[in-house]
Amino acid sequence: MKGNEFHNMTDAELTQKLQDLKSELFNLRFRHASGQLENPVSIRTCKRDIARVNTELRARQAK
Repeated sequence: MKGNEFHNMTDAELTQKLQDLKSELFNLRFRHASGQLENPVSIRTCKRDIARVNTELRARQAK
């Protein structure tokens, strides 16, 4: 997802998205460790999405 897509989400939606992304990252890491992950770039994109959500939540707290 792009960063501007997170601007339109509510705080509850962002926290839910963060939980979903963290569980997805766990699953991706598990599949990578077992050798079943076909696209290792998906780990990087998931991490970046988590960072984008955290940045948006932090920016809202700062206001």
